[in-house]
Amino acid sequence: MTFSRLLSRTVLVSKVGTRSAFTASKPDTVNPNWLRVGLAFGTSAFLWGLLFKQHSTDVHEYKVRNGLE
Repeated sequence: MTFSRLLSRTVLVSKVGTRSAFTASKPDTVNPNWLRVGLAFGTSAFLWGLLFKQHSTDVHEYKVRNGLE
């Protein structure tokens, strides 16, 4: 058997024996993962709460420093 034929056969075997690490699956829209949905919305609400709290703290500090309060 020639070297090129042997090499082509090993390439063919290695391609058949592997599978993709990135498999795509369609999301299940009928039955969503409610835990992940809740965590996403909860995290978003928590971060917005921190943002508003920090903003009000910053506004208060600004007013105190400039003698507006």
